[in-house]
Amino acid sequence: MSTTPAPKALRGLGNYIDDRFHLAKTGEKNLRKVFPNHWSFMLGEIALYSFIILLVTGVFLTLWFNPSMGHVVYDGSYERLRGVGMSEAYASTLHITFDVRGGLFIRQVHHWAALIFVASLVIHMLRVFFTGAFRKPREINWLIGVAIFTLAIVEGLFGYSLPDDLPSGMGVRIFQGVLLAIPVIGTYLMMFMFGGEFPGEAIIPRLYTLHILVIPGILLALIVAHFMILWHQKHTQYPGTGRTEKKVVGTPMYPAFAVKAGGFFFFTFAVIAGLAAFVQINPIHLFGPFTPTSITSGLQPDWYMGFLEGALRIFPNWFDFTIAGYAVPMGVLLPGLGGMGLLFGGLAAWPFIEAWITGDKRHHNVADRPRNAPTRTGIGAAGVTAYGLIWLAGSNDILSETFSISLYATTWFFRIAIILGPIIAFIVTKRICLGLQRRDREILEHGYESGTIQQLPSGEFIEVHKESSPDTVHVLQSKPPARIDIDSTDENGVEPPSGRGAKGRLRARLAHWYTKDNVSFEGVRPHSGHHLHHGATASEEESVKAH
Repeated sequence: MSTTPAPKALRGLGNYIDDRFHLAKTGEKNLRKVFPNHWSFMLGEIALYSFIILLVTGVFLTLWFNPSMGHVVYDGSYERLRGVGMSEAYASTLHITFDVRGGLFIRQVHHWAALIFVASLVIHMLRVFFTGAFRKPREINWLIGVAIFTLAIVEGLFGYSLPDDLPSGMGVRIFQGVLLAIPVIGTYLMMFMFGGEFPGEAIIPRLYTLHILVIPGILLALIVAHFMILWHQKHTQYPGTGRTEKKVVGTPMYPAFAVKAGGFFFFTFAVIAGLAAFVQINPIHLFGPFTPTSITSGLQPDWYMGFLEGALRIFPNWFDFTIAGYAVPMGVLLPGLGGMGLLFGGLAAWPFIEAWITGDKRHHNVADRPRNAPTRTGIGAAGVTAYGLIWLAGSNDILSETFSISLYATTWFFRIAIILGPIIAFIVTKRICLGLQRRDREILEHGYESGTIQQLPSGEFIEVHKESSPDTVHVLQSKPPARIDIDSTDENGVEPPSGRGAKGRLRARLAHWYTKDNVSFEGVRPHSGHHLHHGATASEEESVKAH
């Protein structure tokens, strides 16, 4: 089979570069790198593409935005606000919206891309968590992902605050209140951030610098590091035929995956552009400029900040106290900073907590099925439930008005639900996972129900079970053992030194709780051929086979 040689100019350029950097073999190896084929692996790519769109549209917006708190009287195209005093930041945002060609569209593309960026990060991290893709050797990449998620929320908060309209000003006010709740240093942090009493003249310029320069630079560096580590360690993959801890089955980088990724970028951009064109978001011209004396109801922050809003609304002030005349408002400090610390700190620590409990020190390149790690899946479901309830609590005033319910009743409902909801979610999710494990064992050992009814010599009618496909058998056999390296005694019946102390006993108890209900697949062999239901006797089975 003949191949068409590359153009002479390209060959010359390639030889010139390779003679100096010796990249030919490296480039060829990387272009043949294999990526698994599964739709869930594209969630991280949506985040990447949204971030690229954010950078491009952000550069456009910086050309006209004026990050100044200086006072001006508006005299632009929007008649309803003519003659109204406002900051230069708000006036320049109105100018982008109504006087710059395509300005409103780019503003909405930027805002929608920000929402989708954080949403895709959340769903991507949930996929990684539920499949155990954070385990060794990918703990560092998980920590980088948590840092990206944290900075993305802070970046969104700062960007949302820049226009200096009424909703963003209320958000900055809440931010100031959380800073002031920090004991001892809170007032210093607030004065440093705002440059004086609220709102001051410095907050918008400082948020602007952080939003367009500092945080994007850190995010870009972390994303590059994330993909470099991913490239080096290879992607995780789901269990299946031919897929092992050392062998990846999928599509090579070039040309198939590169073409698919390029097309997916334009598809992502098309969705964001469609939302920006047809779905209005953050219409700041309808709210008016922020003033410290203004207040309104029914306003909600962007969805990713809803959990902070809800926590502040429902957390009681029962735990506030005073030390030497200095008030410590725990009703603001705990939900404002404690909740975020629990969320991000818990995510960062979980890979190491799970590894310590299970003693699992193996490399994991094949992802878990969520049902095969029922305790982890239950904990994840409990976390999602807690997050959802707190997020919903941020709209308790809207729920109260819409359904004609007392505001105090909604507040107490969420206070109780935030305690009971995660517990119920954990129990229900774990029981579902264990039920699915039992069904998997049934299928592996006895086959699947074929829908064919046979009559036994005894007169009993029974359904024939058929052999599962090789790929299904491989997936079912991928279930890991329930206990890993948590032995209470050695071969001589002596307890190891690591298990004699309080720490060792705690670890043993946690390991028992973590794995005690798992359905064991040890000794289960895949069936072959056509089988009856497992309740049939061997003689009855042979009799039916003869027919």
